[in-house]
Amino acid sequence: MNARLTLLATLLTLLALGWVGACVILRAAQVGELVMPLEDREFDSLEVVTVGTGGPYENPERLGPTLAIGWDNHVLLVDAGRGTAEALRHSGIPVSQPRTILLTNLLPYNTMGLDDLIFTGWLVGREEPMQLIGPPGTRAFAENLLAAHRAGSTAHGQSLGLPGEAVKLDVTEIRGGWSEQRDGLSIRAGELRGGPTPGVAWRFDRNGKSVVVAGMGWDPDALVSLASGVDMLVHEAVYVPPPEDIEDAGVIADPERLRREAALHTSILDVGALASRARVGTLVLVRMRPPPFFPLQARMIVDDHFDGTIEVP
Repeated sequence: MNARLTLLATLLTLLALGWVGACVILRAAQVGELVMPLEDREFDSLEVVTVGTGGPYENPERLGPTLAIGWDNHVLLVDAGRGTAEALRHSGIPVSQPRTILLTNLLPYNTMGLDDLIFTGWLVGREEPMQLIGPPGTRAFAENLLAAHRAGSTAHGQSLGLPGEAVKLDVTEIRGGWSEQRDGLSIRAGELRGGPTPGVAWRFDRNGKSVVVAGMGWDPDALVSLASGVDMLVHEAVYVPPPEDIEDAGVIADPERLRREAALHTSILDVGALASRARVGTLVLVRMRPPPFFPLQARMIVDDHFDGTIEVP
């Protein structure tokens, strides 16, 4: 009897040790995926990666607005919202691979991840300045951003022997009509007027495929012109409830603040009609916050005015 109990105890101990060992190995593999160096991501054609799909408000399920345009082994970003470095890893893109950032406007939530991108990429091998292209005001923004970090970045760089050039920014300020050919990709900027700060939408064309990325629809007519007939339009879709609906629900809110916020964004109720006017093939909804709460709800709202494909990444 004692021998059987001893054998049983031994087997249970071995099973427990095996289970613990398996858990340790699994956790080590998970951590390895989170910290191991990534190879540059390759793209078969012109591709869009929704790196971060949130807006100005905290949302743990949607990091700040960052969109990657990939082709061959090249990646450029449109905006750099909060959490850009982590969001790039989730997207399988090394933080040092993007060398160019295009800004749609200078509202803070489009730029909060820029210093994250600069200094994190610096630590993992980037050696040259990043290129920053944006509307008027971009140069002053970049100078002030780098000045705020100069003492710390200088000390860190000297301590680790890192190249000082890699924490500089090569800035280009543009207006509507600016265009450039880059490694087979055509890039064109369209000016969006009517907002509180200069705004730009970006169009990308390569091998018969076309994409337009707009931060906000401040100038619907200009955006429709730029996006006419493109395969994909990436656009915000924000629902700001009317003050009367908030009051009926018993929620205390500043009606004037709600009206101002609604004027700042493109409503999910209007984005379908805008895409339909532009005759785009696919509409990608980003910069969202509840409500609606589920992708199906968002699609049902937008497809009242748009017959193409609707994606809610």
